[in-house]
Amino acid sequence: MPDQFQAQLQEIYQTESRRVLATLIRILGDFDLAEEALHEAFSAALTQWPADGIPDNPRAWLVSTGRFKAIDQLRRKARFHVSYEDIAERLEAELTTEEPEEYGIEDDRLRLIFTCCHPSLAPEAQLALTLREVCGLTTEEIASAFLIATPTMAQRIVRAKAKIRDANIPYEVPEKDQLPERLGSVLHAIYLIFNEGYSASAGDSLIRQDLTAEAIRLARLLRQLLPEPEAEGLLALLLLQDARRAARVSADGELILLEQQNRALWDQQQIREGCRLVLGALASRRFGPYTLQAAIAAVHSEATSMEVTDWTQIVGLYDALLAMTPSPVIELNRAVAVAMRDGPQQGLRLIDDLLERGLLTEYHLAHAARADLYRRLGQKEEARAAYQRALELAQQGPEQRFLVRRLAELDDA
Repeated sequence: MPDQFQAQLQEIYQTESRRVLATLIRILGDFDLAEEALHEAFSAALTQWPADGIPDNPRAWLVSTGRFKAIDQLRRKARFHVSYEDIAERLEAELTTEEPEEYGIEDDRLRLIFTCCHPSLAPEAQLALTLREVCGLTTEEIASAFLIATPTMAQRIVRAKAKIRDANIPYEVPEKDQLPERLGSVLHAIYLIFNEGYSASAGDSLIRQDLTAEAIRLARLLRQLLPEPEAEGLLALLLLQDARRAARVSADGELILLEQQNRALWDQQQIREGCRLVLGALASRRFGPYTLQAAIAAVHSEATSMEVTDWTQIVGLYDALLAMTPSPVIELNRAVAVAMRDGPQQGLRLIDDLLERGLLTEYHLAHAARADLYRRLGQKEEARAAYQRALELAQQGPEQRFLVRRLAELDDA
């Protein structure tokens, strides 16, 4: 088989397979049957396209072929269970009323996102199913990302699919009056996918670019198909955060803090797009927490250094964010911004208040922030104790090595 054809088929698989799968799931009403049909369709393409040529509309060809393959499979299963024959007959009858060009691929992708993030599914199941069905990650990759055993993750995904099937959860974009509830879960799932890629929860790599790229792709798709202000805000946030990726890690994989990053490495094209999206979302006056987080990221992105950053504006944005969605992590981030505006002592007071309330006591970044403020105040022993506590709690290799370096710097000083 010519290498050129193999490269073309691989490119079609990468660009079209998840779209074809989304349509097959909608048509067949079954995740597993759709996945089998997808693989059989590509197997047929591997056999037929070298002789017949690649069709003008590969996507429609794959959907149609996958549908026929699924009907054949249901016919075979009908020998053991009569209900499969009924399903096969229904699908065959529908072939005469729906042309391949009418499959509505893009709408089906959005339907699949909303189906995977249906509120009747547990949040962890929503995220796992989204990664598997929408992003196309393997069960092994998803299990590795969340540090659980592959069989456990496989069971989680199987149970989520079964619940969708047994509860007859529809493959559809919800009606306008349902969007506020449903849109939030979809945005949250995409946000968590990005976070896991932007700062992996554990392991020896800080960034998983495959996950950040998938999250940005999903956010673009959601904004394209459902142009709500908060969808714009989420996309802006992801673009602005990802714009700093090249400067966050050294050549040997070590963590570089914001104040030490080479800002010339930041992706200015993404920053411009992100800032434009933020302004559009804010102008709508119907924005939410993702837009406010994006606005904070925009202020950072437009500053040429930590010293000239508009910390007053950032603190004000954190105040608005806390009023909208109270969270101890947001309080922590605000405390760091206050420290930059008003001095380390003021930020330290706010972080100590959080810990005294029993919040973030097991969160390594709270202790790392506290240690840094003690270091800036010249209180070496207090800084050392806080760095040690952060090191005990950190699970990520680059962060652990960074904390070890900080402790060594204290000893050298």
